Amino acid sequence: MSEGTDRPRVAILPEHTKVSSGTEVQEKLILAARVFSDLLKPTFGPRGLDKMLYKTDGTTAVTNDGAKIVAELLVRHPAAKMMVSMAESQEEQCGDGVTTTMLICGSLLIEANNLLRKGIHPLTLVEGYSLSLEAARAQADADSVEPDAQKISAVSETALRGKGAESALNHFSTIIVEALETVLQHNGEPRAENVCMFKLGTGSLRDSKLVKGFTFRRRVQLDDLPNNLKDARIACLDGDLKIRELTRDVELKISNSDHLDSFIDAESERKDEICQSIIDSGALAILCSGEIDRDILHHLSDKGILAIGDLDSSEIRNAADSIGARIVESTMDIEPDDLGRCGLISWERRQESDSVEDIIRIEGCLSPTVVTIEIGGAGEAGTEEVIRGLHDSLRATSLAMQESVLPGAGAIHARMAQAVRDSSDAQGGRERLAMEAYARALETIPATLAENGGGDPLDRVLELRASARDGSEPIGISPEGKAWAVDGVWHPASVIANSLESATETAIGMLRIDQVISSRGD
Repeated sequence: MSEGTDRPRVAILPEHTKVSSGTEVQEKLILAARVFSDLLKPTFGPRGLDKMLYKTDGTTAVTNDGAKIVAELLVRHPAAKMMVSMAESQEEQCGDGVTTTMLICGSLLIEANNLLRKGIHPLTLVEGYSLSLEAARAQADADSVEPDAQKISAVSETALRGKGAESALNHFSTIIVEALETVLQHNGEPRAENVCMFKLGTGSLRDSKLVKGFTFRRRVQLDDLPNNLKDARIACLDGDLKIRELTRDVELKISNSDHLDSFIDAESERKDEICQSIIDSGALAILCSGEIDRDILHHLSDKGILAIGDLDSSEIRNAADSIGARIVESTMDIEPDDLGRCGLISWERRQESDSVEDIIRIEGCLSPTVVTIEIGGAGEAGTEEVIRGLHDSLRATSLAMQESVLPGAGAIHARMAQAVRDSSDAQGGRERLAMEAYARALETIPATLAENGGGDPLDRVLELRASARDGSEPIGISPEGKAWAVDGVWHPASVIANSLESATETAIGMLRIDQVISSRGD
């Protein structure tokens, strides 16, 4: 058959499918990365500004936390989704450094775009970036130092700077370090997950305090329940504090009043057995995850025993961990060895409203593996931002207690950039251009700190570059945007390393894409 214009076309894809190839692909990817970079750059550093997020449900949030901002964005572009995934990975792994990661990744792609326009092959850039990552890692390993108490406190303060908690920086830093040291002492590992947050809803930030125990909100059902129980032994029950209901529907036919009295007496005796089991165990308080029968509640109150119900599973678990109790499933199984102990359990009655207002405190625990930070402040939005900052600081400080630390304020990024430049001298091919671009991308961190602090980014970067070349002590960017010898600004080594690896791998993954096929036609 001869070939001509009348030959039928072979349709593989729908007509509305759009295929983008060549430099157009890289330009779109880099544009998406640049949007993220420009969005987060003003929030970076101790002088970073906040963003107001207006959500689809009408609520608002004010924050400069990179993880929060990225999580709230309704991202559609596939390249932007890759960066969102990168941010989520950084937050999950380290709890800090999301904005740094996004800025580095964006700068790597912007630098790559300049080289792509000059005809450099994407795989050449990939090779150069891979070599640069190795050189940067080696420099970070060389600059890492073992932390002492002062550096651990500095890590906590560094993660809090620029956040809502900065107005009480020293106060919160002391609380965070003490909380993690308490968890480390009794749990063997300084896990940030073992530090709970509790919003007081009153006072100021400086009214915040550490409770070596557990604080939670529940409605206390009787006003005459015992309060301020000292040296109390506490039982934790995962279930209801009442007679177990039948699993099947049963219909009882009572023919005379004696049978009815017998039935009521049997039910009362069963409730007495439940109460007696708690009394015999020696418990002065019982916490349960289910309902509490009113008769049992009154009986326990008469015996001077505090009973709190309707706790969720996480609250029961945290309470048990703080007092050293074992969670039991039946009151009849409670033994003295199952009980935990605290110095004081108390409850504070609040004005009744639609929400639970009573505050129950379990404090003065002997060996708590769970502790609570009570956070003062009446503003809901402001308190939420403080809690986000505290979570970041807890994660960073817990990592610093288990590994080495690196100087912050852009100093380590300037030194890694110089290490990449020194390593590029050994390269004779075009990979050297990619390595030089990688070094410039790393310098985005001190440049952004200088810009947000009111300094000149170019001058500060040149000063840091000269300092790194001389091999002198780490020089970073002060809050005022000036070059200074880094003092009291430290990061866990894993935060820097994971940030660098995530940013580089994401940038490399985007550079390997040479064609985008859109079934939506956009």
